[in-house]
Amino acid sequence: MRFVVTLAKNLSAVRNNFKEKIKGCSQLALAITLLAGIFLVNSSCNFTGSSNSSNAPKPEFSLTKEAFLADLKLRTFNYFWQVVDSATWQSDDRYPTKHFTSIAATGFALPAYIIGVENGYISRSLAAKRVLNTLQWLINAPQGAEKEGFSGHHGFYYHFLNYGSGTRYKDVELSSIDTGLLMAGILTVMSYFDENEPTEQQIRKLSDELFRNVNWEWMMDNKTTMSMGWKPESGFIEAKWKGYNEAMILLIMAMGSPTYPLSENSWDVWTSTYLWENFEGYEHVNFGPLFGHQYSHAFIDFRGIQDDYMREKNIDYFENSRRATLSNRAYCIRNPLNFNGYSENIWGLTASDGPGLGWKKWNTDSVDFKSYNARGVAVDYNQDDGTIAPTAAGGSIPFAPQEATDALFEMYQKFGNEIYRKYGFADAFNLSVSVTGWFAPDYIGIDQGALLLQLENHQSELIWNILKKNPYIIKGLQKAGFNGGWLDEIKQP
Repeated sequence: MRFVVTLAKNLSAVRNNFKEKIKGCSQLALAITLLAGIFLVNSSCNFTGSSNSSNAPKPEFSLTKEAFLADLKLRTFNYFWQVVDSATWQSDDRYPTKHFTSIAATGFALPAYIIGVENGYISRSLAAKRVLNTLQWLINAPQGAEKEGFSGHHGFYYHFLNYGSGTRYKDVELSSIDTGLLMAGILTVMSYFDENEPTEQQIRKLSDELFRNVNWEWMMDNKTTMSMGWKPESGFIEAKWKGYNEAMILLIMAMGSPTYPLSENSWDVWTSTYLWENFEGYEHVNFGPLFGHQYSHAFIDFRGIQDDYMREKNIDYFENSRRATLSNRAYCIRNPLNFNGYSENIWGLTASDGPGLGWKKWNTDSVDFKSYNARGVAVDYNQDDGTIAPTAAGGSIPFAPQEATDALFEMYQKFGNEIYRKYGFADAFNLSVSVTGWFAPDYIGIDQGALLLQLENHQSELIWNILKKNPYIIKGLQKAGFNGGWLDEIKQP
């Protein structure tokens, strides 16, 4: 690893100044910290980033691309390690704005802790303790059908939870996909913490129990496709999971459940609702926002494995996501609405925060500059208001590594701490709403998670390889008709 010359010269001074604060931290973590040149280490081995001040010195944004990616990974990990409700150990939906915790963000936080271990940011024992705290709270959280005072029902959890009590936030739904992302994180820690010592044994036990508690059959509402959620006031939500989207991981886990498995034909019903079309020169199963092509892939390695649908198309889902990524980028380069800033390295439309200005005149037309919105483009979908989200490129790093990392690096270099701050990239920006542009004040947990997991998967295949050992993931894939590649090479569960 190449160190900045001036930092190397001052290595001794840095070590002396902070030697009491870095006891117990790995040398790798120290090396990354020195390379970044902008972190301090606190007494519990948490790393804190640089000031958000616009007067911060320019050298902060002059790292090499390799050093920037190391810095980005560390900062994004710190979001999950430091931004958490210590009463429930659930992860914040967003920060610094604080409204509620998010079970989906917790689903990304659990593998983020593993990334911290494998990169030397924290010890395995420290991560295991955090994971155990998280799982113990979840297993003890109150479940019931009443509208107040409960965290979930039938093994599912409410989309957002109150700080402190962890009970349902206002009137949000019992969410199937957010519970699915939570369970994906739980299965990841179940397979990673495999040592024969009390904490890790307890992690495996609680993970298995939490997964077995989820009544996937109930969420089907006696229909052929799963409901997106349920509310005690009104019952099941009419919207169902159909058409290609982020729910692949949800259905695979539900089919692999040992307690409430979905029927054998569930996957065929799902794929029958796909839309295969050419968009921006790329034939693929269309879905507008890029997160739908990323979230399941953050956990499962779809390279070389195929279901019946993809065998017929002679590609796999990984290739499908590559095409979706490049078509999203091609649209932004074409920039049909002539928004400011779009280019070959400034691109990426996905669900994100936005300026929230409402309808405004833009060139010869009017545009609805929305706040949070599922931005994206496809043959049957167009939600583009000039807002770019770094996680759109970040979550696609494995699919198009050169294009995605070039985009992130240019955003970092071009906008500095307007977009790149203590915990890495703030959620989004829009250069068309004012002379100076709009830059999101918040980070969003699920967007941080997609970027972090996919950066790690590209570099080491860490999360992919962990879940290749999980019996429930394997069973779900096989039941859905997947075979080939790594799935044929593993030992049968």
